Amino acid sequence: MTTARQIVLASRPHGAPTAENFRTEEITLPQVGDGELELKVTYLSLDPYMRGRMSAAKSYAEPVPVDGVMQGETVAEVTVSRHPDFEVGDLVRAHTGWCTHAVVPADRVRTLQTHGAPATAALGVLGMPGFTAYAGMTVIGRPKKGETVVVAAASGPVGSMVGQLAQLAGARAVGIAGGPRKCAFVRDELGFDAVVDHRDPDFAAQLAEACPDGVDVYYENVGGTVWDAVLPLLNTFARVPVCGLVAQYNATGTGDSDRLPATMGAVLAKSLLIRGFIQNEFADEYYPQFLAEIGPKVADGTIAYREDIVDGFDNAPEAFIGLLEGKNFGKLVVKVS
Repeated sequence: MTTARQIVLASRPHGAPTAENFRTEEITLPQVGDGELELKVTYLSLDPYMRGRMSAAKSYAEPVPVDGVMQGETVAEVTVSRHPDFEVGDLVRAHTGWCTHAVVPADRVRTLQTHGAPATAALGVLGMPGFTAYAGMTVIGRPKKGETVVVAAASGPVGSMVGQLAQLAGARAVGIAGGPRKCAFVRDELGFDAVVDHRDPDFAAQLAEACPDGVDVYYENVGGTVWDAVLPLLNTFARVPVCGLVAQYNATGTGDSDRLPATMGAVLAKSLLIRGFIQNEFADEYYPQFLAEIGPKVADGTIAYREDIVDGFDNAPEAFIGLLEGKNFGKLVVKVS
């Protein structure tokens, strides 16, 4: 019998999560049945969407129940297989949640495909975050040569991919990041055409200066005051893929009531396309295309990426709290074992 450790939602947060909202438990795994696999988790992905799952508010997915295992995707090694398509030692992607070991149905597991990149790439640049950027840009943003594309959280796994996809399409990439280190990374290592620090008191003016011809595509994953600065710069027929609103995930109120009238006025006056999406809406049609197109570009260095790897399963709650505060630098992954 295999003993596992798991981190569960001890209580629902009010505002920003704290350590008290999490609890670590030790369990004994069930026997592996026909069509199932036993997995040893090696890496756990931490992502902003998990904050929404901690809340009971209605959303696009069911919340994690109190005392339930925190949800999340992992890279894992098969330790027991009762399915002909998998052997002991295979590396796979699976939604095991925050745990060290798990028993899962084999039909919910994907063989790892990284085109020679490290296994952690399957949780970032070649995983859900990278595909989120790809789907939003391919289906909604559709950047054209000579246009201007703006993306916030540009040093993160989604934003960094958005900007590089924009440049591959011949568009101009303008990134928004927090602090000198992240801005330098976006400018010098990712090669964006311009980058603006959202912490600067003159942020809105600097963003306008960086976008002299306005904004044709704004990839929204932050919201809040960043949206306020972008909105006046949007050109007629601008496209706005919306995949996240990190700035308001810890909010306890309704926020600024002036934001909605200003937004809706611009939607009408400028014929804006604002389209929210969840990446799995496009997975069946576009994910194989994404891997075939982007995998080789990651392997040969055409697409750059950065990872922030935290060592130790017990450090997952602290790392996740830091993620929501912008303390990570790159795709946040926990090395479990």
